[in-house]
Amino acid sequence: MSRTRHHPAAAPCPCGSATGYGRCCGRLHSGATDAATAEQLMRSRYAACAVGDAGYLLRTWHPRTRPRRLDLDPGTRWLRLEILATGDGSPFHTEGTVSFRAVYSDDGREGELREDSRFVRHDGAWTYLDAAGH
Repeated sequence: MSRTRHHPAAAPCPCGSATGYGRCCGRLHSGATDAATAEQLMRSRYAACAVGDAGYLLRTWHPRTRPRRLDLDPGTRWLRLEILATGDGSPFHTEGTVSFRAVYSDDGREGELREDSRFVRHDGAWTYLDAAGH
């Protein structure tokens, strides 16, 4: 499993919010709090990719679809996240979807990942289930 890259608490959060990492996704990564919405979980999972926190990704993956291990490519740099749409996923829902576009650089070549992610609550917490249609 990859090692988490150091990301200063005062640095901008990789998820794109105006809040520093320590007060934004860093709180979720450390386990201090859980995501309140499916979108917040999506943003925190993107930020986990950006800082190399495979453990957080596994912890927030629904047990039915979670892989046994996850190796993040240290050569991939996540550059920005754009939320395209959300469906349900509020604090009052049990399911939700988040459509997003994530831009990355891999060996100097820029690429993008687009996905319609499905999220469900498991034991009261939001978890990533899969890409819609899979």
